Amino acid sequence: QVQLVESGGGLVQAGGSLRLSCAASGRTFSSYSMGWFRQAPGKEREFVAAISWSSGSTYYTDSIQGRFTISRDSAKNTVYLQMNSLKPEDTAVYYCAADPQGYVGRRYGFYDYWGQGTQVTVSS
Repeated sequence: QVQLVESGGGLVQAGGSLRLSCAASGRTFSSYSMGWFRQAPGKEREFVAAISWSSGSTYYTDSIQGRFTISRDSAKNTVYLQMNSLKPEDTAVYYCAADPQGYVGRRYGFYDYWGQGTQVTVSS
């Protein structure tokens, strides 16, 4: 079955950077899309970014536009989220998700597989 394992979270000061990784296994992912979501305490899970594994097309939520970059390495079956200029409001658990149908968008109901999440804390 599909397994997604996130890593790279941690504590960083405002203005700093982190790179999250999502290692995917259990399938051939060429037709999939991959997404990053986050959930802050007391808030709903929200979409961050998504990428098509085949075409590399990307989609971002407005609040992180220009600061975060999603990418994939097909040889390593890994998706990355490079996060720059971090703000305290970026503090959340970040989740990787996969959609076998290749949907590149913000609706989390389309993503069938989820990782366990990695904590990102940005101090002011």
